[in-house]
Amino acid sequence: MDTEYEIAPSIENTKTATFVRPKVSSRSKDGTLVSVSSRSHRWIIDEPEIKGGTDLGPTPLESLLGSLVGCKSVVLKLVAQAIGFAYDELTIDCEGTADMRGARGVKGVRPYFSSVTLVIELTTDEDSKRLELLRRNVEQRCPVMNLFESADVEMNVTWRTRPTAASAQKDIK
Repeated sequence: MDTEYEIAPSIENTKTATFVRPKVSSRSKDGTLVSVSSRSHRWIIDEPEIKGGTDLGPTPLESLLGSLVGCKSVVLKLVAQAIGFAYDELTIDCEGTADMRGARGVKGVRPYFSSVTLVIELTTDEDSKRLELLRRNVEQRCPVMNLFESADVEMNVTWRTRPTAASAQKDIK
């Protein structure tokens, strides 16, 4: 590993831990519709009609994938700022694979994702060495991705770039 291209932690490395304690609450009455709240935010989680839900919100597994891409996006922004990595747009496509037999109680089948595929695409003119620096630090720092990896979820992550409109126009003559 090229340590000259690593970035320092953005928080003082002391012997005293700095904890965060996010909190959420949920309420449900009938069916699968769940109302979730955190601070002043409210959202719903539901199942599709075919599974007895009302399809008014994402499923719990879709919510997990949403947390993953949200966390990746925020951490990427913070790391990009720390290293001065310029990009115009970020898109992340994410798909998980889970064997629902585990959620239905079949012993020996885990009730959560076995694999997750992420395709991270940035609009940037940065070179591959800088992209690798960004990638390493984002993957090290993303709490949600690290939870998935700690649960032995196979993470298939592809990083792609596309040129900015300004550089694409330069090439057209």
